Amino acid sequence: MKQYLTCTEEVRHALENNQPVVALETTIISHGMPYPQNIEMAKEVERIIRDNGAVPATIGIMNGKIKIGLTEAEMEEFATNKSVEKVSRRDFPYILASGKIGATTVAATMIAAQLAGIRVFATGGIGGVHREGEITWDVSADLTELAQTNVAVVCAGAKSILDLGRTLEYLETQGVPVVGYRTSEFPSFFARESGFGVDFRLDTPEEVATLMDTKWQLGLNGGLVIANPVPEADALNHREIEAVIQQALAEAKEKGITGKQVTPFLLDRVKQLTAGKSLQTNIALVKHNAEVAAKIAVAYHAKKN
Repeated sequence: MKQYLTCTEEVRHALENNQPVVALETTIISHGMPYPQNIEMAKEVERIIRDNGAVPATIGIMNGKIKIGLTEAEMEEFATNKSVEKVSRRDFPYILASGKIGATTVAATMIAAQLAGIRVFATGGIGGVHREGEITWDVSADLTELAQTNVAVVCAGAKSILDLGRTLEYLETQGVPVVGYRTSEFPSFFARESGFGVDFRLDTPEEVATLMDTKWQLGLNGGLVIANPVPEADALNHREIEAVIQQALAEAKEKGITGKQVTPFLLDRVKQLTAGKSLQTNIALVKHNAEVAAKIAVAYHAKKN
């Protein structure tokens, strides 16, 4: 598999010299936000990670290679090219074999991060069980990836367009620890609360790093969800955003939108219905996750060395 990996000089140097690295996805750039906010967010997130003592590795697929770290020109391509494919586990071989450009989801970024030896990944929110998932069987591959791939995912919970209760039940079945970072309640992406709890509350990067190390030392394969609520100043009201989501879901059903098109449609419609507030919140939570992920990566690196 290593023949498919290529790293930027910065990431290669960090990995070879055993420095803390934080993985970042490209789906949030290509499919999660409009231009130019997407490229501005991506550059700012990388800066935040560097400022907190780690090296950012934004991951994507181009020209038959899994890129661990992107140049500025490559990042611009992901931000502006309308033909970028959305890549999860099942799509990896096709996108690599065809030489197409592919943006990695949470699942795909976890796979690439593990291949490169990166243990910490910062994203916005994980995928999960979709609402009415008991009818559609629409369950994100992110959940099964978390069950088997040894990467800690720092996120603002699962996207609030999902069925959070069933998502948490699925993670429990798969043995994935859900850690609340300085919270006892599972955050719901745009809001700090959800009505659901977490498995464990931890308040420092060092505590998270110790849990990660203990889990993997025991041979218990799989990732961890590090649920990090959006900062209070940027959070949306839980009840208000839920009403907006219900409207967006009804519209998606009317339009017959299914599969991997559901999440981008819903996020875009929620942005429209909140007059852009949801996009501001999305950007804020991603930045906050990057900061926390960098601190955890530094703590984990210190523990292992």
